[in-house]
Amino acid sequence: MADSDITSGHLLDGRVIYAQPRSGFRTGIEPVLLAASIPAQPGDHVIEAGPGAGAALLCLTARVPGVSGIGIERDAGLAAIAAANAAANLMKDLTFHAGDVAMFDAGTNRFDHAFANPPYHAASGTVSPFQRRAAAKQADAGLFSIWAERLARTLRHRGTLTFIVPPSQVPACLIAMAAASCQADGLCPLWPHADEAAKLVLLRGIRNGRGTLRLLPGLVLHQPGGKFTEAADAILRSGGELRF
Repeated sequence: MADSDITSGHLLDGRVIYAQPRSGFRTGIEPVLLAASIPAQPGDHVIEAGPGAGAALLCLTARVPGVSGIGIERDAGLAAIAAANAAANLMKDLTFHAGDVAMFDAGTNRFDHAFANPPYHAASGTVSPFQRRAAAKQADAGLFSIWAERLARTLRHRGTLTFIVPPSQVPACLIAMAAASCQADGLCPLWPHADEAAKLVLLRGIRNGRGTLRLLPGLVLHQPGGKFTEAADAILRSGGELRF
């Protein structure tokens, strides 16, 4: 990918240097919120499926120094950008591999946390003219089951599996997590405004967990005037944690 096809920017109000493709799929707030929800501690090992240019892993590592992480990205060009982003931020314990998570084998490695912002639009829908955007947003039926199974098998006992998806996909994710022996533990709605329905939710499962699903109060993202709420700002700009 030519340098002219890449834009340079920042995440977390400048704490993270972030380059990404100029056209096609562009990073929104979803990976930042996803990263904020991962209950990692220094020394933990984490894995992400479909990291794109690495936003979530970069933001998580900025919040929790000492975390080591692996990203499995099927787009080799994006995996290369993500690796360059990690190097630019001196995050030596982040690595990105070009490959399909459905084929990924972690061997004997076990991770404390696994997560993804998976494609959730049906493949039968209108396809974006940008190949990368289409790949990031659309997938065939059964993708949640495949990703949940592959990610779950890399987790230690009581490790966490977290997805960020629209509410319409929660039933499919619950089935996929249960089949992968990850008991759904918490669902956190992300409200655009206080008086609007949530468009996205964070859903967490626990490997070999036995608890019941908790519906959390969630996070209101915007004030009536459009600015981020104080709680959202603390996450999106200051790199705070989003606790389940």
